[in-house]
Amino acid sequence: RVGDFGLAPGISGCFTLFQTVDFSTIFARASAPRNSWISRHMRLNAITLICILLLIGAAGKSAQIGSHTWSPDAMEGPTPVSALIHAATMVTAGVFMIARCSPLFEYPPTALIVITFAGAMTSFLAATTGILQNDLKRVIAYSTCSQLGYMIFACGISNYSVSVFHLMNHAFFKALLFLSAGSVIHAMSDEQDMRKMGGLASSFPFTYAMMLMGSLSLIGFPFPTGFYSKDVILELAYTKYTISGNFAFWLGSVSVLFTSYYSFRSLFLTFRVPTNAF
Repeated sequence: RVGDFGLAPGISGCFTLFQTVDFSTIFARASAPRNSWISRHMRLNAITLICILLLIGAAGKSAQIGSHTWSPDAMEGPTPVSALIHAATMVTAGVFMIARCSPLFEYPPTALIVITFAGAMTSFLAATTGILQNDLKRVIAYSTCSQLGYMIFACGISNYSVSVFHLMNHAFFKALLFLSAGSVIHAMSDEQDMRKMGGLASSFPFTYAMMLMGSLSLIGFPFPTGFYSKDVILELAYTKYTISGNFAFWLGSVSVLFTSYYSFRSLFLTFRVPTNAF
């Protein structure tokens, strides 16, 4: 709902400024010079304001910093539903909206800087929160928030195609992780606390192999799909040579370290360490 408070005024602003909400018309007319809105000695560029409002809407949909709390709380539902929400549908809506509106977002540089900082901080915050979680599904949920941060700041450095590439890759390996976690939770009689698991590799070798493959793709290990998209995002951020690009690169690189930690922590607590179910 908080995100909708930005999305609805953003759409209304588009209609007020361009007299339409049709994408092709908006993109064609966005290049025309627009007067700033002047209110109480504060100059606000119309397109910049619209893009910031649309970003607030995207942040609510894609669980970005400040609007991320609903994502782990959504883990209370059935695991197949969690896999659908967190892999291919709801959380990707904000990223897709920014990518779809990319011709509009290219005009105000201020909006792109805000997008880059928001995405980089989200990837770092969610990764640092994920290392402290003990609920198996909440760890994966925070990893989703972190990966969405990568997609958002890829849009902020004007590489929308790479962002959508990572979105597609992420959908596959995140669905694999969620469904594998659901298999473990079902076998453990609906127990989600990793501290009460352990030693399951011999009982569920196929599930262990699937979670290992998904985790390797998540952390960007060479040759799974996640490696190619995440590596390109960080490379493009590094070669941007701007303050926001360097900020995104360093926070994204540190987030990779945390991602590796909580991914293998969940694997070891669930499958490798001696069982704690007594």
